[in-house]
Amino acid sequence: MEKRISKIVVVDVNEVYAMGLKDYFLESRENLRVVATFGNIIDAVEYISDNDVDIVLTDIVLPNADGFDLIQEIKTLGLAKMPKIVIVSALTGEGFIQKAFSMGASYYMLKPINYEVLESRLLDILKDEFVGNVKEPVQVQTPVAPKPKSKQLDERITNIFITVGIPAHIKGYQFLREAIKMAIDSPDIINSITKKLYPSIANKFDTSASKVERAIRHAIEVAWNRGKIENINNLFGIRVYGNNEKPTNGEFIALVADKMLIEGA
Repeated sequence: MEKRISKIVVVDVNEVYAMGLKDYFLESRENLRVVATFGNIIDAVEYISDNDVDIVLTDIVLPNADGFDLIQEIKTLGLAKMPKIVIVSALTGEGFIQKAFSMGASYYMLKPINYEVLESRLLDILKDEFVGNVKEPVQVQTPVAPKPKSKQLDERITNIFITVGIPAHIKGYQFLREAIKMAIDSPDIINSITKKLYPSIANKFDTSASKVERAIRHAIEVAWNRGKIENINNLFGIRVYGNNEKPTNGEFIALVADKMLIEGA
């Protein structure tokens, strides 16, 4: 009897990567196929709700949402058969990995990936369903070598941005991350945000100080418009803001920088 083809949906903003996966599984000798690719969770969820899908391969960083939002949306569909969720991301923080598994992900793989290794892991995951074996979810091995402090800092800031709802594809994301790092290294710079902080960031990214200021303000506005105010308050441990309250650029940068300094940044 012919084997059943397992259907994969890829959710990732990198079209080259997504198409590479699609081409690989077309040529693969195993019965795995990428049936659809999406760059956002809205279209992905709509497809998954209307089609039989076995595996969802998703990054964490996505436009206007993140991989965790995608997992939650899939759960709310009430599907008779939930697809296996596999995270494929460049984010290596232990917090991301733990959160992925706590939400029900079957595997977490770091980019860049090896197609053959990914194929092997997917077959292991599907084996539980088609063979009937019962075992613990496959988990990624976390790196044993200590990461450079700068990389750890970038990951922690990225984690905060995901929590508060700042998407990685907007310019203000990079500018805001750089501003927070500068405020951690030199806390006094927050008192010279217009004269020193914005111009320094503008010089690094070959743009103007006014564009830096506007992009950071837009990034903060996106977070507030996405309604993740409770996430922000929970992050800082106190009720800092209400739905109609929005911090200035300097207030938000100082708030995040202070939190990270207290935690030993």
